[in-house]
Amino acid sequence: MTNTLRIVPATDGAEWNRFVEGAPDGSTFHRWEWREVYRASYGHESPYLAAYRGDELVGVLPLVRVRSLVFGHYLISSPFVSYGGPLGDATAQRALSSHAASIANGAKLVELRSRHPIETDLTLVSRKITVVCDLVAGDYEATFKGFDSKLRSQIRRAERDGVTVRFGRDQAGAFHRVFAEHMRDLGSPAHGQAFFERLADALGDRAWIGVAYLGDVPIAGGFAIENGGEVEISWASALRRYSKIAPNMALYGAFIRRACERQFAVFNFGRCTPESGTHKFKRQWGSRDEPLAWYQYSKSGEESAPPNPDQGAFALAVKMWQKLPMAVTGPLGARLIGGIP
Repeated sequence: MTNTLRIVPATDGAEWNRFVEGAPDGSTFHRWEWREVYRASYGHESPYLAAYRGDELVGVLPLVRVRSLVFGHYLISSPFVSYGGPLGDATAQRALSSHAASIANGAKLVELRSRHPIETDLTLVSRKITVVCDLVAGDYEATFKGFDSKLRSQIRRAERDGVTVRFGRDQAGAFHRVFAEHMRDLGSPAHGQAFFERLADALGDRAWIGVAYLGDVPIAGGFAIENGGEVEISWASALRRYSKIAPNMALYGAFIRRACERQFAVFNFGRCTPESGTHKFKRQWGSRDEPLAWYQYSKSGEESAPPNPDQGAFALAVKMWQKLPMAVTGPLGARLIGGIP
């Protein structure tokens, strides 16, 4: 058998998914279904790469070309989420990552977002972490008792104040109303409802949508994704005007309860920047940090990053965005967010 690798555009989604399912670092975020979600939601070109040794598929790399007149041109694996780097043996990983850099085609940045270190000549950057919490699979009460007393009290308080949580595909609209308002208050554009609906339909039972209600009013919501032996809450929001009753505590408690009941051993709070407010919220659940192994290539050779709303002209844009009505930020944000990977 030849050891020569061929790197070609991937065309067979079923073959791709079989490889992902068998790869040690294969994840739900690598699956072929995301390609259509990116295309249908934002029109992004997705040059998914396949590595063959002879006729055998030995590596894959999902790439998405994100272009925006406002934010620029990026080649990302994979945008909007934390994981998507090359899968396969060391030779395949190195060949795929090198090929990704070779097809930058003017992109400001090529970024491969891997959960764990890979074999590559690209530069490792360490600006993001993910935060995970071990669960007692099948036993929420035991998991709950492992939280510190203050956290348990906050969860119970929200429940006593009448916060209830509902799960289901039919919660997409309510989730998005909360999410879009919360993101506006943060000064950031938000994915449109159609993006989340397409993703839920593409992932099926792997996608969980949960919404916390006070009476019939949605006040917090989350979108989680099953990923092997863990569940990751990839998007979550709560309305600021209800912060006194801590609906986010009831929401996360309900997601963790559901994960326990479904025999998951790990709950993943998703990625964040170390020492940020979001990081501190996630750490209070008795969780632990895991560094993310992201790799970059840029023509300048300098470390870079996609647009940061806390810097430069974007900081002013944040303040302006926060003052706009939802009737404006909703539809406009759904167009802008596609260009921020």
